[in-house]
Amino acid sequence: MTAETGSRTVAYGRDIEVGRVYRLGEYTLTADDLVDFAQRWDPQGFHVDEDIAASSPYGGLIASGVQSFAIMQRLSVLAVYDHWSVIAGKEIRDVAFLRPVRPGDVLTGTLTVTGVTFDDRDRALVEVDTELTVEGKPVLRTHSASYLHARPPAPAD
Repeated sequence: MTAETGSRTVAYGRDIEVGRVYRLGEYTLTADDLVDFAQRWDPQGFHVDEDIAASSPYGGLIASGVQSFAIMQRLSVLAVYDHWSVIAGKEIRDVAFLRPVRPGDVLTGTLTVTGVTFDDRDRALVEVDTELTVEGKPVLRTHSASYLHARPPAPAD
């Protein structure tokens, strides 16, 4: 049972289907975005300095894994979580950085529901595998779980 809230439909735990694959939108990473993020949060040379990056094993600037993860989260929220009745995240595990992300890369991906478990507090623990890709090649994979309301609240009398 979904509910209308304002101009959007919200899915509850009982609406979520194991095996469903959601397509994520796209994000193009610019060199300025990459360096600005890294200077603030992960100022390693191969993230912030073109000369250091050129002589690194990567042969040029690469994004911080933390930035790649943040992009994946943004795309997941916009495509999926913003349309679910999320209470809170529970865990993130099995984070795997598979390939470097570079300036100009267009990131997209998928989020696949792998499990839905209900508890005695009218919540659903929804587990997902998320994969971020560039040109169809995986760059980041994670497994995470979030609590959702199992169903809409009862109408007020």
